[in-house]
Amino acid sequence: MVPHLTTALKGSLLEIESRFLDALPEIERWLRGQWQEHTPPFYGSVDLRNAGFKLAPVDMNLFPGGFNNLDATFLPLCVQAAMTAIDKICPDARKLLLIPENHTRNLFYLQNVAQLAAILRLTGLEVRLGSLSPEVVRPTTVELPDGSRLLLEPLVRAQHRLGLDGFEPCAILLNNDLSSGIPPILQNLDEQFVLPPLHAGWAVRRKSNHFAAYDQVAGDFARLVGIDPWRINPYFSVCEAVNFHERQGEECLAANVDAVLALIREKYQQYGIDETPYVVVKADAGTYGMGVMTVKDASQVVALNRKQRNKMSVIKEGMAVSQVIIQEGVHTYEQVGSGPQAGVAEPVVYMIDRFVVGGFYRVHGGRGRDESLNAPGMHFEPLAFETSCSLPDQCQNPDAPPNRFYAYGVVARLAQLAASLELERTAPMEEQLSCA
Repeated sequence: MVPHLTTALKGSLLEIESRFLDALPEIERWLRGQWQEHTPPFYGSVDLRNAGFKLAPVDMNLFPGGFNNLDATFLPLCVQAAMTAIDKICPDARKLLLIPENHTRNLFYLQNVAQLAAILRLTGLEVRLGSLSPEVVRPTTVELPDGSRLLLEPLVRAQHRLGLDGFEPCAILLNNDLSSGIPPILQNLDEQFVLPPLHAGWAVRRKSNHFAAYDQVAGDFARLVGIDPWRINPYFSVCEAVNFHERQGEECLAANVDAVLALIREKYQQYGIDETPYVVVKADAGTYGMGVMTVKDASQVVALNRKQRNKMSVIKEGMAVSQVIIQEGVHTYEQVGSGPQAGVAEPVVYMIDRFVVGGFYRVHGGRGRDESLNAPGMHFEPLAFETSCSLPDQCQNPDAPPNRFYAYGVVARLAQLAASLELERTAPMEEQLSCA
């Protein structure tokens, strides 16, 4: 299954895919060199948008929650990549504590946790689940739709170590993005590896830091393969001290929306693109598609009604929005299905360590190609990707499935590399000194 791409024959993306295929040895060699200098996050997922004339990441998640949506054929890739990641961190690791999100009633999410735990167990680790939820005060069994079960256990803190009753792990893997803050029970764990590091959580992390790092990575990569970096990189800017309830920061928003739209119009004119430029205004921290709006004119951000202001004011865990990123909107011309059943689609690429381990399509039948698909009503295409993102076929056309997926994988790895730089630059000072 490959989604229908209405612009596949117009040439622009075909040119990018062709450049990637022609430069394949240089690309892989360059990426290998980058990974020798920078440590990739333990795992990550990248939301891509494919406009035909542009293929770019629009979000990077360091606590991916959709391993259950990956095709089963990619399980060996996941296990091998996880083995590599664990060997780097703690070659003698025997026990791992997995800490999921608190929403224990979200069975779709818990299926992701079950699949992630299964991958880790296949690496030879003993894996148990510890919950930060105040509701989990004793071992709690959760029944999943497929008939399997998860056992959630309360965490036990002892000085500088964290574990469970009778279980002392070598490492702790967070699948909880810490949107509501870093709880004291996770702090000062000097004797255990915590993956990803605590500053990767949304209590500290900012999307603008990631895309600043990606801007550097995309520029270096574009020079390597001889393309305009804009073809793989969305423009962005940031507004601080925003309060949607009090209508503070509207002038900053309007000015930045105008500035980014002007940059996009210039590029559209340069490449003869007959589309309406737009930006996406979203909370600079947070996930789950909350605090997001599509804007085509600066006047839209100074005329928000109460419902719109309420929507933009809070994100996950009820956290207030005080800083936003204004990001170039990238149209998605891919769709899954046909006729009344058609839905606009965007690829989501999953990685463990530096390896692409699969992907799937986020699909929304009620959204347009210039809107966020991460919204109620979306679904994940169960057939996922037909082929790995790591095996292009130079005997086929550049837009053949293996080659399009290779292009997805290249851009996703660039985002993973940017995440590496981001985490290095935002690490607490004591971590930077210990690594020096």
